[in-house]
Amino acid sequence: MKTLMRSLFGAVMLSLLLMAAGPGQMNAGWLDQGLSVLGSVTGESKTAAPVSALSNTDITRGFQEALRIGSGNVVGQLGKSDGFNADPAVRIPLPDNLKRVRDLLAKVGLAASVDDLELKLNRAAEAALPKAKPLFVDAISAMTFDDVRSIYEGPDDAATRYFQGKMTPALSREMEPVINESLAQVGAVQAYDLVMGQYRNLPFVPDVKADLTKHVTEKGLDGLFYYLAQEEAAIRSEPVKQTTELLKRVFGQ
Repeated sequence: MKTLMRSLFGAVMLSLLLMAAGPGQMNAGWLDQGLSVLGSVTGESKTAAPVSALSNTDITRGFQEALRIGSGNVVGQLGKSDGFNADPAVRIPLPDNLKRVRDLLAKVGLAASVDDLELKLNRAAEAALPKAKPLFVDAISAMTFDDVRSIYEGPDDAATRYFQGKMTPALSREMEPVINESLAQVGAVQAYDLVMGQYRNLPFVPDVKADLTKHVTEKGLDGLFYYLAQEEAAIRSEPVKQTTELLKRVFGQ
């Protein structure tokens, strides 16, 4: 009973102190204000759940910075020789309809040309990512607080997955010319023509076509987002990855 009375008395005191503090203080975090005043009267240290002092702009810029830094790290990792090709997590396979072509050519000792084509698809992605980096930066800069608000307290890869879902169509359109140029530069187009010429010389084979540009674009972006999610998780949880003051403020809370 005494405990209940003390609790009721404390509640009444809190209400009176809040009213005395005035409407300005009540609007500025009423629970923190009230508990602070009550603590000064009772001598007890009372705090509510921490209320972030971050502004909407801070939060938005923090996520944009995390994605910019993360994408820069991933481009550096994947945009070099064997960045895709030697990494089983993101290595770009042949398009599905060319796997049958490889099987048939392997039976006549011509699998090497298909393997060379697959290698060149990965080389094209490795060459294209650094050239496409400004596209990622522009897309990240276009994110607004409305975009970020729903992911601020989400899982460790929430920003990456939201960015992936919203921006992939636009990024794909912008990246395809870059990928197309890279396919020609690394010899993938010539390798494809060679493979298809060998395939068509086989008797009774169905016609097969593959859109290499679309395939490499899709798989290249998949690889980018795969590692970007890991970068985001590290920035959220590892202080050593919070390399700027803004990242420390947003993710070090």
